[in-house]
Amino acid sequence: MNVCGLIVEYNPFHNGHIHHIKESQNVTNADCMIAVMSGSFLQRGEPAIIDKYHRAKAALLSGIDIVVELPYVFAVQSSDLFAKGSVLTLNELGVNSICFGSESGDIQHFIQAYENFSENQDSFQIKLKEALNDGKSFPDASTIAYESIGLTEAGMNLSKPNNILGFSYIKTIMEENLPIQPSTIRRKNSEYHDTEITSSIASATSIRKQIFDHHVNVSALNHTMPTATIDQLKAYNQVSTTFHHWEKYFPILHYRVTTMSHEELRLIHGIEEGIEHRIKRTAKDVRSLYEWVERIKTKRYTWTRIQRIFVHLLTNTKKTEIEVLSKSIPYIRLLGMTSKGRDYLNKVKKDLRIPIFPKLTRELPQMLQVEERASNAYYSILPIESRYALMKQELRGPIIV
Repeated sequence: MNVCGLIVEYNPFHNGHIHHIKESQNVTNADCMIAVMSGSFLQRGEPAIIDKYHRAKAALLSGIDIVVELPYVFAVQSSDLFAKGSVLTLNELGVNSICFGSESGDIQHFIQAYENFSENQDSFQIKLKEALNDGKSFPDASTIAYESIGLTEAGMNLSKPNNILGFSYIKTIMEENLPIQPSTIRRKNSEYHDTEITSSIASATSIRKQIFDHHVNVSALNHTMPTATIDQLKAYNQVSTTFHHWEKYFPILHYRVTTMSHEELRLIHGIEEGIEHRIKRTAKDVRSLYEWVERIKTKRYTWTRIQRIFVHLLTNTKKTEIEVLSKSIPYIRLLGMTSKGRDYLNKVKKDLRIPIFPKLTRELPQMLQVEERASNAYYSILPIESRYALMKQELRGPIIV
């Protein structure tokens, strides 16, 4: 059986994702599609617009056969660690291939880029260190270092967000010597950060902007998302009374920071180089999360890096936890499956090297305890009855479509 893995966030699931699924099936001749999906919080340090269960159900109704959760300790991270957790999770599930969207659209560009990188790692690291010492942010320093070894040319531009992630997927496959065939398809119509909707395939960023900034009813966006997503957005909103947005977490985050000492802040993952002083100082008179990030932001500390720090503050995730837990994949968290997906898991489960958890249990491994904290933080902005109703999902079995 050909099994293809996709690395996704589905925030929310839209027509571009349907295109990705169909093209991936065509390219890999897949019989079963498995998605590893970020949970409550996402790679760029943002809360998902709706919870992982409703996003998983929309995907299962739209062509995915199995949805598993990317562990939190990998999900809210830079591209290399995000890629490591995603690819290793899919490998444990026995995928033959992965297919990702990119600005390049040519897998040979990625293979050649990795070979170039491998041959010039020493030069890359020297240039990266020089750029960081000059006060550049890590993304800017990386771009400079990639450029120094010829990896920002038109065919393989590593300043583009999906190319960056794709390159990290290839690095993981190659460096871990995994039996996975990578492939890529070109992003269609919209760019990752596009904020305007110009066609039926729009970026998730532009869809969220319409919902939050322009207060557009989700039904009015049905030309950009399948019916399954519209239904799940409405269903979640009915239970929760809201969609998740960073500003809704501002009071909780502000309370956390103002009641923590500098010493306590320094323990949180992502807080380095004395940035805790800037976070504490700016907290005194800010009125919104947007203003707060703008006040903290520096060349070294980008918007995304600060958002990730804020997520780890919300979830009380320590440096020591990430250091210990991000070394391997200790379990698979199953969110949902179709009947085809269930048949596949029944065939392979005896050969799996790590356990599958369909729900939270009383005897929690340490990483699942972190997941529980993340879920509690995510639902903390909701009315108490909504919070209890949605947290019950963590104790149920997976969604079956």
